[in-house]
Amino acid sequence: LHLEDEQGVFFLKGRHSTLERFYTENVKEDSSENVSKHPKKPFLLLHRGQSAEFDVIFKPTLAQRLEGRIRVLVGDVYSKKTQIELVGEGHKDEFTLDGLEEDINERNATSSLKKDIIDAIRVNHIQFGDCPVGKHCCRTFTITNHTRAKVMRFMWEADAPFQFSPTVGHLHPGCAKSITVTLKSDVPATFRRHLVKCKVAEINFELPGKKVKDWDDKMCIVTWPDTTRKDPAARWPIKEKVVETVPEPAHTVVEESSHEAEVYLSALIAYTEFKLNTIMVQLKDTVPFQTRTATFRMCNTGKVALEYSWVEAADSKEAVKKPYSNTLMR
Repeated sequence: LHLEDEQGVFFLKGRHSTLERFYTENVKEDSSENVSKHPKKPFLLLHRGQSAEFDVIFKPTLAQRLEGRIRVLVGDVYSKKTQIELVGEGHKDEFTLDGLEEDINERNATSSLKKDIIDAIRVNHIQFGDCPVGKHCCRTFTITNHTRAKVMRFMWEADAPFQFSPTVGHLHPGCAKSITVTLKSDVPATFRRHLVKCKVAEINFELPGKKVKDWDDKMCIVTWPDTTRKDPAARWPIKEKVVETVPEPAHTVVEESSHEAEVYLSALIAYTEFKLNTIMVQLKDTVPFQTRTATFRMCNTGKVALEYSWVEAADSKEAVKKPYSNTLMR
């Protein structure tokens, strides 16, 4: 394999199983494989049915689009049928979203385009997959402030049934914060690349930055004030738990520093459905200490995975059943 990379930002690394088939010296002739020519350079020898795996690593040094390619040398001739194009885009953003997924649909759409310029795939997608109606489904990713001196304020503009937590918060220089996205819908729905934007801006605190603590709308203060009610068995008043959100530190937004980050959300929300081929299981006569088995079929006829469990009915006294749970994929 020959890696062509003018900028030196792509790296090709063979996995352990591949290194076992890597040779730096001549291979002894094997009559069964008919190996008669011995390459002078290091090479991979793959017998019939064998495969080799590689990791392609992209480590950009510039904030720009970069290209490379991998050519396959079979014997002494480069293969015209096998040529792997490498495309990467380096970025130097002050605010990034980390831990998101690659959008498979966007990748397939991009790869199918017949054009000379292939775009790098953006990793800004969250795939919830199948979610039953009424159930909470959560995904987590990270936001990071890469600057050394700037404080960032973020605010998610999401609508139901998606909830971002924290919704509003601050990011001090060099800090990161976990964001949890929760999906819960009481009706069936389908979301395909549902766009959610996050407003980001640089802010200045009224107090010195070192005296201002980290903040987001998840932070709360719990107090137990006295009430007018009294416990008959005690002489002191009853206390009541009060939870209040920590107030946001006073700040001003730096002019022309606002920008938006985008996240796409996809999910399929549907009711679970199943079908049984019988509603009665009739066991044959069984003598004591003998085991008798009967079989029936359950089929998931819905669009989402079916989580189920078997328990003994409250009015059943004759059968003795052990609790059993499982998941039946669609």
